Amino acid sequence: MWIDTHCHLTFPELDCQLEAVLARSRAADVAQLITIGTTVVDSQRAIDLADHYPGVFAAIGIHPHHAAQVTASDWAALAELLHHPRVVALGEMGLDYHYDFSDRPSQRAVFIRQLDFARRAALPVIIHCREAFTDLVTILREQQYENQRVVFHCFGGSADEARTILEAGWWISLTGVLTFKKSAALREVIRDFPLERIMLETDAPYLTPEPKRKITPNEPSLLIHTATVLAQLKQCSLADLAGQTTRQACRFFNLPA
Repeated sequence: MWIDTHCHLTFPELDCQLEAVLARSRAADVAQLITIGTTVVDSQRAIDLADHYPGVFAAIGIHPHHAAQVTASDWAALAELLHHPRVVALGEMGLDYHYDFSDRPSQRAVFIRQLDFARRAALPVIIHCREAFTDLVTILREQQYENQRVVFHCFGGSADEARTILEAGWWISLTGVLTFKKSAALREVIRDFPLERIMLETDAPYLTPEPKRKITPNEPSLLIHTATVLAQLKQCSLADLAGQTTRQACRFFNLPA
């Protein structure tokens, strides 16, 4: 059994064929999925899906792209959604200095407030970090988040960044980027990173893994391609990898075994 710890079932590429996507996921032994909210409206939709489909859970949050548009009513709504029983994490949240769709002070303020929400609700945190690693880690440390349940989603960083994450007691999750031809450096970083701190995700509908890249939108059933590369790097069987990553995801997100 596999768990896709980060996908976007609410996005149009998947939502328009959701029943088929979930059927293919079950056929590929992806038994549980966490669909990720990026705005308050998207988070509510994620919860609606989790309510309707067994095996689907929700993470709620405000993506840094949308930080500049957050209103007081958004914060009130997010505070209510935190208590829903199908919500297993807060995020994705963080900083994105690549696109800067929201100004950086707004990104930092919204990130810090969501960290406070997660602490109060005792929920794990899903991090989005792009070209902002130093600032993001500084905020996590200032907010006393070392050795807490924090996962850097879609990790693609350097050996130094991986070391910082590991020493702080945090986690990484890996996407189809691990399979890309240009990702040789990432594969070397992951070869040395402890499997005990790794989870798997698709970030569907994005980052379709090889050999399906450029052929189809990504979806949870394609998780196996990333898992195959990781198993090769760790020199273990797919069955052992499935067991370990599933147990770790269940503990991290408090999912049913």
